Amino acid sequence: MKKFLALLLALVMSLSLVACGGGSDTTTDESTDAEGDTSENATYQVAMITDYGDITDQSFNQTTYEACQEFCDAEGLQFEYYKPAGDSTAERVAMVDAAVADGYNIIVMPGYAFAETIKETAELYPDVTFIALDVAQGDLGEDYTLPSNVYCAVYQEELCGYMAGYAAVKLGYTHLGVLGGMAVPAVQRFGYGFVQGADAAAVELGIADQVVMEYAYGNQFFGDADITAYMDNWYQTLGVQVVFASGGGIYTSAAEAAAKVGGKLIGVDVDQSANINTYGEGMCVTSAMKGLAETVKHMLSEVVAGNFANYGGKIETLGLVNGDDPTANYVQLPMETTQWGDGFTQDDYKALVKAMYDGEVTVSNDISAMPATTITVNFAGNIK
Repeated sequence: MKKFLALLLALVMSLSLVACGGGSDTTTDESTDAEGDTSENATYQVAMITDYGDITDQSFNQTTYEACQEFCDAEGLQFEYYKPAGDSTAERVAMVDAAVADGYNIIVMPGYAFAETIKETAELYPDVTFIALDVAQGDLGEDYTLPSNVYCAVYQEELCGYMAGYAAVKLGYTHLGVLGGMAVPAVQRFGYGFVQGADAAAVELGIADQVVMEYAYGNQFFGDADITAYMDNWYQTLGVQVVFASGGGIYTSAAEAAAKVGGKLIGVDVDQSANINTYGEGMCVTSAMKGLAETVKHMLSEVVAGNFANYGGKIETLGLVNGDDPTANYVQLPMETTQWGDGFTQDDYKALVKAMYDGEVTVSNDISAMPATTITVNFAGNIK
């Protein structure tokens, strides 16, 4: 009997020790832990899905990925990205399914190609918050109503395209080129804005008869040997001085060709100077940027703060929000890395932005046809 009681007492003491010591691997404290997580933030997990490119495209996908990663690291949120096996709606939908199955309840999708993915998944997963960049109503279909768990941001690319084209001519370049990726609305707005800006600057300077622009699409968002050869012809044979490469990773072909003759490039989406200048010192004149990272971080912060209801079901067009501070806008040129000169100074740029904000300078976003110009524009269509 004593032996039995002793065993029973030992068992009770053992259970007491487990109950007291089990908290070493868990906590009920809602304050931030050693990794920056909180019980509130732990309810959110962020996933990003790439479109045509990947997170090393040095443009759209990479910028979105890095913005998600930076925000989640700061807030202690779990983050992962998913890359579809191929370029189809079915493969993008499969990645959404996989992310949801893995427990992710905020999904960031960069690029117009996600329009059909939204239509197939948003209502299927009503408890998941979707943030889409560059998905417009036209991509979704005019009769499609965006669900309340989806927010889309589109940008006025024609405005920063205009800024870049205007700057290029003011800085003395008279033979320009536009190498677009695929002829999709965002790329077209970039290019057509660039045309309008170059034309306006040429007219102001009285040199419209001296300015020529080559214009073509690579029909893809990456460079290759064929496109590089085409760019060789632009730089070496036609005498193009600077190319606006508005198509993600397609800039690599223009940079390879420019490096052979000391040519110049203009970047797109983000400040691409660091990458472009690896092909040749000072190769990047400027970049036509849009606020991808700012949008991602702002929207993620609003979701975490419980404010997404203010955005859900909306498609917002982001552009100029400040006439006095160009760096506050969703479309801009980089202040630090643009190659300012006597023909176009930082003050000139600020004056241009102010005039655009005030409506004194207007830029068309019509992509139904190439803008009418005084300068010569040689449109070649698709290279491939």
